[in-house]
Amino acid sequence: MADSQNNTNQENQVNNLTQQQIEELAIHCENAELEAYEITKITDDFPQMTYKDAFDIQWEARRRKEARGTKIVGMKMGLTSWAKMAQMGVEHPCYGYLADYFSVPEGGDIKTDELIHPKIEAEIAFVTKAPLKGPGVHIGDVLRATDFIVPAVEVIDSRYKDFKFDLKSVIADNSSSTRFITGGCMAQVDEVDLKTLGVVMEINGEIVATGAGAAVLGHPAASVAMLANMMGERGEEIPAGTFIMTGGITAAVTVNKGDNINVRYQGLGSISARFV
Repeated sequence: MADSQNNTNQENQVNNLTQQQIEELAIHCENAELEAYEITKITDDFPQMTYKDAFDIQWEARRRKEARGTKIVGMKMGLTSWAKMAQMGVEHPCYGYLADYFSVPEGGDIKTDELIHPKIEAEIAFVTKAPLKGPGVHIGDVLRATDFIVPAVEVIDSRYKDFKFDLKSVIADNSSSTRFITGGCMAQVDEVDLKTLGVVMEINGEIVATGAGAAVLGHPAASVAMLANMMGERGEEIPAGTFIMTGGITAAVTVNKGDNINVRYQGLGSISARFV
């Protein structure tokens, strides 16, 4: 395990792709997201791609969005349950950014035709009141820097054909980010037990998934700490006032046009939406 981690750390620091390739792949991934079409995983064509290349592609797509006037409204962690990592065959979690047009109002409509093969996950989101910068950020730092938590539902939509990818390819694809909904009630971190906080997900009135906060790396705040430390490797910090989705408490569940979703959070209300 230590050797695997060392190899990953080394790959975080080097590029095997040229700047031109990174820019072209950012356009490739972003166009697939904006126009909702499938692509094959990048490592099929660029097996030499490193983790640094993958994150550089993601940050280049983010830069392109911001240059067009899109606001970045938050961050998200992905693949934060051990079961999900095993299911997808990846070694550790990843992160992505949330653009302003990803946000859907509570009770609102999600246009299925703008997506490829959407799935939903129930999550807990943190909003910070102080900056966090790795390395060395831990759960205590996160809890101290948290303004409040709030329920969230993430709609994920990998652009990769048949939802098949490896970790480097999914990082380049902004960790499958596409839409999110917030709602319910906000709470202070000392008002809830984040490890045992339960959620129940329903589609068309049927329970399809349940879970508790501990599914997210043992404690949702551990996900925020990992994000701060991963961003710290790039010299980036999580600013005060950042909205962060910590990863799926439930399994990712496929949704289809016509579905009504409702997710109930223990003591924190519920979130609903329609796929139209």
